[in-house]
Amino acid sequence: MNYILVLIKFGKERAMSLIEDAKNKNPDAFEQLIQPQLQRMYRVAISMLHNEEDAADAIQETVLKCWQKIGQLKSEEYFGTWLTRILINQCKDILKERKKVVPLEEFPELIHEDHYFTNEWRKILSNLNGKYQIVMELYYVDGFSTKEIARMLHITEVNVRSRMVRGRKQLEQILTVRAMD
Repeated sequence: MNYILVLIKFGKERAMSLIEDAKNKNPDAFEQLIQPQLQRMYRVAISMLHNEEDAADAIQETVLKCWQKIGQLKSEEYFGTWLTRILINQCKDILKERKKVVPLEEFPELIHEDHYFTNEWRKILSNLNGKYQIVMELYYVDGFSTKEIARMLHITEVNVRSRMVRGRKQLEQILTVRAMD
């Protein structure tokens, strides 16, 4: 899906050219590729880490790793998926390091240009089991297909769909409890 952001902004030929230039270590081309991805990267990182500083660190490390390894990108059309996979792995590394749960009250107030990703929606998603939360966010907020999510998370499409069904059930329970309050 995020490759589409680059295509929309630059057109297919220009996007391919930017990726090739970035592979040839052109920093300006690389920056032009990364810039349209930052908001989506932030949403993914914050949904996994629930901490602004950790999310910023994950994004920074992801951009650095992407720059260092862009020559390993096998297919230009998977640039966004590849970038997201690196980000998810970076977030997992940060979670392993801290191994603690951040209470909901400590979440920073976030402001997004995306009107669908409101603070209330973020709070609701943050109550989901982590493996359901990231799948739901990647699908509903970032618009990735189940196939792309499966590739990013190294799980089967069936597993993605199963997590979405279970995530929706958890959301239904959360929303039902809130409606009763």
